Order: sequence, then C-alpha cells, then structure tokens
Amino acid sequence: MAYANAALAAGDRVALTARRPDELAEWAQRHGERVMVLPLDVTDRGQVQQAVGAAEERFGGIDVLVNNAGRGWYGSAEGTPEDTVRRTFDLNFFGAVDVIRAVLPGMRERGSGWIVTMSSVAGLMGITGFGYYSAAKFAMEGLTEALRREVEPLGIKVLAVEPGAFRTNAYAGFEDEPIGETIEAYQPMLAGIRAAFVADNGKQAGDPDRGAHAVIEAMNSANPPERLVLGNAGYDAATAKLEATLAELRAHEKLSRGADFD
Repeated sequence: MAYANAALAAGDRVALTARRPDELAEWAQRHGERVMVLPLDVTDRGQVQQAVGAAEERFGGIDVLVNNAGRGWYGSAEGTPEDTVRRTFDLNFFGAVDVIRAVLPGMRERGSGWIVTMSSVAGLMGITGFGYYSAAKFAMEGLTEALRREVEPLGIKVLAVEPGAFRTNAYAGFEDEPIGETIEAYQPMLAGIRAAFVADNGKQAGDPDRGAHAVIEAMNSANPPERLVLGNAGYDAATAKLEATLAELRAHEKLSRGADFD
C-alpha cells in the first residue's frame, strides 16, 4: 500500500494485486480510473499471467514492477516440515520469478522498464530460525544480480531492496501461530524468536511510507544503486556483515590463492 500511495502521489497509475482484493475495494474507489485491483496469488502461474495481461491491457504496458509478495515461516533448518520449506520457496522465489518472466516481454518490446525486487536484510545474512526464508532471499539476490546484467542492454533497470524491520502487519500473526517445529531440541530457540517478534509487533522502527519514497528517490537518481538497504538497524547489520566477510576473506587469502595449479 505504501508503494501504491507513493506512486499515486507522484501522478502515476497503479495496478495493485492481492490475494483478497475485496479488502481494497474502498481504497480503489477513492482513486477511480487511476487504479485497478487484481486478484493474485503469485504461486498460481495462471493468475500471474492473467493479472499481468489485465494490467497491460488497461494501462498500455507495465513500466515498473514491484515484486512485494512474501512471507517468512520460522523453524530450524533440521526440523522445518518439508511442505513449509517448499511453500517458502514457492512464494518467496518461484512466485517472484514467474511475475518477472511475465512482465519482461512487454518491457523488452518497449525498451524500458524497472523491476524492483523486495529482498530483505535476510538476503544478505542467514537469520537464525529463518534459514529457508533467508535461503529464498539469497536465491533472489543472485537471480536479481544476474538479471540486471542481462536486461541492462535492453533498457531495463533492476533494483534489489533489502529492508530491515518495518512497521507493517508482517509480525501480526506470530502471537496466534503455533510453533510448527518437529524437533524438541530447537523449541526453546524458536519460542524466544516468537516472543521477540510478538514484542516488536507495532514497534518496528521502519516507516513503510518513508521506505517507499526512498526507493522511488533511488530509482529517480542520476546513478541508481543496484541494491538499497532500508532502515538504520538493517543498514548497520548489513555493513557489519559485509565488513566481517571481507575481513575473513583477507585473513585466509593465502589459502584461497594457494588452491590454483602452480
């Protein structure tokens, strides 16, 4: 919603997708012909094609895609049920891939476009208890980096956005959601994680409206970044992780360089 409202404020038109579009009927009515709300579960490839086609027909093309759908199920790497592992990747990776592949033909034909992929700070570092969510976001980071090089000559730009904790409804369901962990040894760790998320719900430092405006400002800059971390805590965590990684690489440089043939 923050992205949609920021785009409307900038004078753009918006196709907003949701699994429960009826909940957005009142919002859509206020904006008239400038918006359309489409039903979309990104794990349904047929719905992806229908939504993209409807938006292109209504507005004559899609200039900017914001890949925002996502969810983080928590559990240990060992004990997360297999169906949850697959759902995590179906939503956070394969769903995003299907939407990207659906919008690219139109963007290639026009020779312009933006793909903004909502990654996460968890796409830069593995988050304890969210290993498979992190893995899916790491996969999106790698795909986004390769995609950027492939489509840049075609006039299409790509941005990865890596937020920390933002005050959305993302934490709202933790209090009522049981811990679906299959191995007792990990239960205390996950109970602590759930308690922390419940305590932080509604108190996250990140402002969604400021975050959306920061992304738009980055896109409109003379030299747009390839990735944008959002939020103070996210920025501090990301820079600390990358600096530690660089220090570790340099500490073992001799071993790394010694692995080639003489």
